[in-house]
Amino acid sequence: MKRLFIYILLLVMPAGVWAQDAAVKKIMEMAREDNRVMQHLDILCNRIGGRPAGSDACTNAEQWAAHTFKEWGLDVTLEKAGELGVGFNRGGWWGRMTGDESMILHFATPSYSSGTKGSQKGHVVIEPRTQEEFNRMKGVLRGAWVLVNGKSGGWGISHSKQATEARHKIIEANAEAAKYNREHAGEDGERKRIDDTTPALFHDEMIEAGVLGFIQAAEVPIQALYDRDVVRNNEASFDNLPAVPNILLNAEQYDRIKTLAQQRRNIELEFDIRNYFKMGPVTYNNVVAKIEGKKYPNEYVVVGAHIDAFDTGTGGVDCGSGVSAVMEAARMIMASGAKPDRTIIFVLFAAEEFGLLGSQAWAKAHEDIMPKISNVFNRDGGPLPYTSFNVPQSLLKEYEKIVKPIQELYPDYDFKLTAINPFKKPTRLGGNDSTTFSVAGVPAVQMADWADPKGYNFSYNEIWHTERDTFNKSIAEYQEQAAASLAIMVLGTANASKQWPRNEVFLAE
Repeated sequence: MKRLFIYILLLVMPAGVWAQDAAVKKIMEMAREDNRVMQHLDILCNRIGGRPAGSDACTNAEQWAAHTFKEWGLDVTLEKAGELGVGFNRGGWWGRMTGDESMILHFATPSYSSGTKGSQKGHVVIEPRTQEEFNRMKGVLRGAWVLVNGKSGGWGISHSKQATEARHKIIEANAEAAKYNREHAGEDGERKRIDDTTPALFHDEMIEAGVLGFIQAAEVPIQALYDRDVVRNNEASFDNLPAVPNILLNAEQYDRIKTLAQQRRNIELEFDIRNYFKMGPVTYNNVVAKIEGKKYPNEYVVVGAHIDAFDTGTGGVDCGSGVSAVMEAARMIMASGAKPDRTIIFVLFAAEEFGLLGSQAWAKAHEDIMPKISNVFNRDGGPLPYTSFNVPQSLLKEYEKIVKPIQELYPDYDFKLTAINPFKKPTRLGGNDSTTFSVAGVPAVQMADWADPKGYNFSYNEIWHTERDTFNKSIAEYQEQAAASLAIMVLGTANASKQWPRNEVFLAE
C-alpha cells in the first residue's frame, strides 16, 4: 500500500519539486555533519590575512575565492571593479619608550600611510600651536616624534592642498589671537581663543623641519582606517606619497608620554613600522560566481559580501564572516545537486571599505539585469545568526514552507517570518553594499542578524575596523547557522513561484 501511495505521488507531483526537496534535505545533512564555513574563514584570515583593496593579500583572496568557486563547479569570472593609483602592503610593527621610564608601545597606523626608515629613535616634543611657538622650537623638531592634538578617528592626518590651506587660516587666526592677548593682557581680562584642537597645525612645516613622525591618541581597541588623500586621489603615485608615519597610540600611553614631555623628562621613543607601497595602477576585482537557472535563467537572486578588509586585524568579522558564509552557502547548494529555477549570482564585492566601490561598479556594469533581481542577500554585520526575515505579502505562505528546514535545524534560534511593510526607497547610499541596490529600487531585504541568542556577549563596535577584527572573534556556531540558513533561503527564493513584486517592497513614488 505504501509503495502504491508513493507511486501515485510521483505521478501527480512534478519531478522538479522532488528534486528541490531532496536538495534541501542534502543541505540540512551537510549543515549537521559537514559545515565548512569556519574552514573558509580560517584560510581567509590566517593564510591570507588583512586585505585592503590594492594589497597583495586582497588580490590573493580574490584569486583563492575564484579558484574555490570553480572547484565547486560554479561559473566564475573576475570582473574589474576599478583601480588605485598605488597599492599598499603592511608588514610588522613595534615600538617602545626608553629613558627615565620604559614601556612597550601599543599602536597602529592607517593603511596607505608611511612606515619608518628602519628602526628610528628620537626624542618627544608637543606640537606647536602658534607661529611664535613653531619659531621657538623649530630646531628641536629635527629627529623628534611629535605629539599632536585630538583623538584619532582612525584616519591619517590629511596632507591635501585643501587641508593645508585650512590649517594656514587657523595659524593666521592663532597668531592674531596671540598678539591681541599679549598687547591687551591685564586691560579687561578678555582673551581671544587660540585653536588648540586641530591636529598637526604646522604639518608641512614640521615635516620640512625634519620630524620623524606624528603621534595621536587613540582609544582602545585601536581603530585604524586609511589615508584618504592617497586612496581617493586619482593622481596618487610614488611621487606624492606621505613621507612620515601617522601613529595612533593607546590613549593611556599617549597621556603618560605627554606628561613626561611637559616635565621635560629624559625619554625617547623608538618605532619600526613596515608599511610598503607598490607601483600602480593596481586593479581590484569583484569575484562573481553563477549557478544558471533552469526555468527562468534571466531572473536572478544575488548573494553578496565584501572581500576587502582592514589590515591591523585579519578581517575575520568585517567581512570574513560574510565571505565565508556566502561561500559555504554556494558550496552547499552545488553539493546538494539543486537545479534552481532562477539564476543565483554570488558576488564577493571589492573595495567596500573605500566607499562601496565594488558593488557600485557591479550594479553599473549589470544595469540590464537589475530589474530582474528578486532579492539581494548581503551578509555584512558580524558573525551572528539569522533569526528573522520579511518577505512580500503575496509570498508569505510559500516562505512559511521554505523556512521550515531552518526552524527544524535550529529550534533554539526561534526563526520568525513576517510580511514586509512596504517602505520608501532610500535615496542615499548607506554603510554596506546592500544599499547600492536599495537606492536603485532593487529589493535587498536581509535576514536579521543582530541577535546573540546564546549569550556570547558579542559587540560589533568593539571589533569594527579595529585591531581586534580577527578569526577568533567570529562565532563558529552562529556562522554555521548563517551559512546553512542562507543556502536554504537563497535556494527557496530562486525557486519561488514568482519574482518578488517591487510594489510589495517599496512604496510608490
